[in-house]
Amino acid sequence: MCVNEKLAGATTMGAVTLLVGDLDGMTRYYRDVVTLQVLAAGGDTVTLGRAGRPVVILRHEPALRHAAAGSAGLFHTAILFETQAALAAALYSVARHAPSTFTGSADHLVSQAFYFTDPEGNGIELYWDRDRSTWSWTQGQVEMDTLFLDPNAFLREHLDAAMLDSAGSAGSTPSDPARVGHVHLSVGDVVTARAFYVDALGFDTTAALGDQALFVSAGGYHHHMAMNVWNSRGAGPRMPALGLGRVDLALPTSDDLGALTERLRHHGVAVRDDGRTVAFDDPWNNTLHAALA
Repeated sequence: MCVNEKLAGATTMGAVTLLVGDLDGMTRYYRDVVTLQVLAAGGDTVTLGRAGRPVVILRHEPALRHAAAGSAGLFHTAILFETQAALAAALYSVARHAPSTFTGSADHLVSQAFYFTDPEGNGIELYWDRDRSTWSWTQGQVEMDTLFLDPNAFLREHLDAAMLDSAGSAGSTPSDPARVGHVHLSVGDVVTARAFYVDALGFDTTAALGDQALFVSAGGYHHHMAMNVWNSRGAGPRMPALGLGRVDLALPTSDDLGALTERLRHHGVAVRDDGRTVAFDDPWNNTLHAALA
């Protein structure tokens, strides 16, 4: 093909937009429990993040209802912390304020991760990456696993008393950056996901679990996005519902954005280009926006 086949190596994830039924309750959860800060609030939208970087955008859509079981959509939003201490502070906050939302934890070799479900059923991962020099690759595939990780032992080892306020709660630590490290989607099948996210969008495959799951990234990261069929095998295009609103991608240059637009059109993907943001939908009507970082 004549167009550039790959996303720029410096591509990263932007914010994830969630369509919510209870804006106040969801804001409290992401602010007071997950320890994000409100960066902007107005009308029906609240933007939360860390150190000025948006992570989750909540948009009030009271007319929508939850999707039916087995639908495509969001599996989880994965929030990446730069230090184990900052991750431990967030983990402590969830343990103290909403322990019932904890769903599991794992050492993935490349990272340490803790999993939750927010009050409206959206999955969340809070995680920390090991240094890239410690990751193992075999024939272009990164070695990942799901090993036992004791959350209490993690807290004992990494919780920094300086991050706790006088009430014993995890401090908001606004100076500690956090960002969306990856986004994991529920899709109908892996073959179609690969055709879209690798062939058309331009990610590299970094790991695959047969017909169960696919992990993709740009620039040698372990994964910026993943798609699985664990809860959604055979799902068709989504109908409007609460949950995932859109996934943002941040590209380094306008040339990279132009190349992405050309590649998507070459593969027959409908593109909405307003001159600043390129918007498009995957085969399950998950909306993605690409813009300059």
